[in-house]
Amino acid sequence: MSCGQRIYSAAYIMPSAGNVFGHPLKHQNHLRILAHLVDQNYPSRLTNCKTMSEAFTLLLSVPSVGPFLSYQFATDLNYSTLTNFSEDEFVVAGPGALDGINKCFLSASKIDPADIIRYMRDNQERHFADEEIKFQKLWGRPLQLIDCQNLFCEVSKYARVAFPEFDGLAGRKRIKQKFISAGSLPVPWYPPKWDLNGRIAEQSFA
Repeated sequence: MSCGQRIYSAAYIMPSAGNVFGHPLKHQNHLRILAHLVDQNYPSRLTNCKTMSEAFTLLLSVPSVGPFLSYQFATDLNYSTLTNFSEDEFVVAGPGALDGINKCFLSASKIDPADIIRYMRDNQERHFADEEIKFQKLWGRPLQLIDCQNLFCEVSKYARVAFPEFDGLAGRKRIKQKFISAGSLPVPWYPPKWDLNGRIAEQSFA
C-alpha cells in the first residue's frame, strides 16, 4: 500500500468490519476476523456441519458477515475438501440476483427468490430445448443453484446497458468497470470432487 499498489480489486465484496474491530484500514479488520475465526474454532465447527444450510447459519454468526456473503463463503468452502455438501440443497439470492430476477419476471416479488432460482435449475434442459439453445455444459455438469444465482446477477448488469429503461429493484445505471482482455485464459482447473480436471487434460492433449 505504501508503494501505491492496491490489495483489493473491484471484483470482491468484503465486509469492512471497521465498526466491529475498530481498525482504520480494511485489511487490518480482515486479519482480525481471521484471528476470530481461528480463536472460535470455526474450521472444526464448519466440518461438523451436516448441511450447507447449517454452514450458512454458522458463517452468518461471523462479525460483519451478512446473508449474501455467508452463502458465498459456504459455497466457496464447499469447493474444498473441508466440506462436502450437496450443491442442490440450498441457495440464497444476493442483491444482484434479486435485481436480475425482478428484471426477468413480472410479479417476481410475490415468489420466494430461492424458489425461482431452483425452478431455473430444475427446468434448464426444457427451456434450452424450447428456445433452441445449444448450451455448452462443463463436460456434462449442468448449471447448479449457485450458477443460476450468479446468472441472474449478470442479467442485472447486462440489462443496465441493454435495457436502461428498466430500473429493477436496485435502480442502478452505472457499470463499475468494462471488460478489458488481458490475453488468453489459462487452462481451467475445477474442484477435484467435480471430476472434471482429468477430462480437461485429455481434451488439451487430444
